[in-house]
Amino acid sequence: MFVLKVVYFHRKRNEGCFSVEKVFDTVRAALPPEIEPIVAESQFSSRGFFRRVYIIVEAMFRQGDVNHITGDIHFLSYLLCRRKTILTILDCGFAGKESGLKRNLLRYLWYVLPIRRVAFITVISKTVELELKKLVIFPQGKVRVIPCCIPETFTYSEKIFNTGKPRILQVGTGDNKNLFRVARALERIPCHLDIVGKLTYEQQRVLVECGIEYCNSWGLPETELMRKYQECDLVLFVSTYEGFGLPILEGNAVGRPVITSNISSMPEVAGNAACLVNPFDETDIRDGVLKVINDSSYRQQLVANGFINAQRFHPEVISMQYTELYREVLGAQKV
Repeated sequence: MFVLKVVYFHRKRNEGCFSVEKVFDTVRAALPPEIEPIVAESQFSSRGFFRRVYIIVEAMFRQGDVNHITGDIHFLSYLLCRRKTILTILDCGFAGKESGLKRNLLRYLWYVLPIRRVAFITVISKTVELELKKLVIFPQGKVRVIPCCIPETFTYSEKIFNTGKPRILQVGTGDNKNLFRVARALERIPCHLDIVGKLTYEQQRVLVECGIEYCNSWGLPETELMRKYQECDLVLFVSTYEGFGLPILEGNAVGRPVITSNISSMPEVAGNAACLVNPFDETDIRDGVLKVINDSSYRQQLVANGFINAQRFHPEVISMQYTELYREVLGAQKV
């Protein structure tokens, strides 16, 4: 049997910042025997000109039958074989942050040139695909939407909902995770906020000012993160921007009601398995939380819908989509 060697190029793992690596760990575990996955992690972080040049050259000497750049290090494509390289693009978040010359330079080096240097691009949501089309012109059929999958360790865990003082799980503390509005929305709602991600001094100050009872942890292994989902009563994930939104699915899989944003990729990921709110409106966030707490029928329906939604993102479903693309890349090389 011919074994197809697929090299997965990963950025150097940083503490508390490895969601994409976790996703592809899960994908690799579900691949069929005909695929031999090889992980090529960059020796250095993507910081500084000379370190980036080093990991570009390093990647050139680590190629396989198919090369798969898994995100956040698009520039590795510069010296890889174009016809057998796939680039996964996680988001286009920089487009809303930068302007002028810097934006144009980033657009060229991070998107235009890498896209020219690969056979196919995968994006993790239709939202990212639409954002990418606004940035770069590319041939029809070059982009495939292949979403993230849920780690198989995230399975149903029974828990009686604490209506008197629910434990609310907030995953992430970056600017887009919207913690300031979350704190103000939860003010005077009896609850315990469990925050995963390192807090800034300003975030801590606002939480105290709003009288929020909370705990904080970061750099958790997957087993500990799973325990956080098991212990919580609901998942609150009202980001102002996401390329995907894995905590939505993790909450679905564990059997917890989820509240998320009605913008960006989050409605696409959640379907009918989450309470959708306006992340820029503190009152709307608050109303969503109170509805989930006080309406048991609605809460149970969200949980039931969540189990169905999670099946769309099962590892075997997603790994098969990648397997078909790898075969397509290999077949194109033989033409």
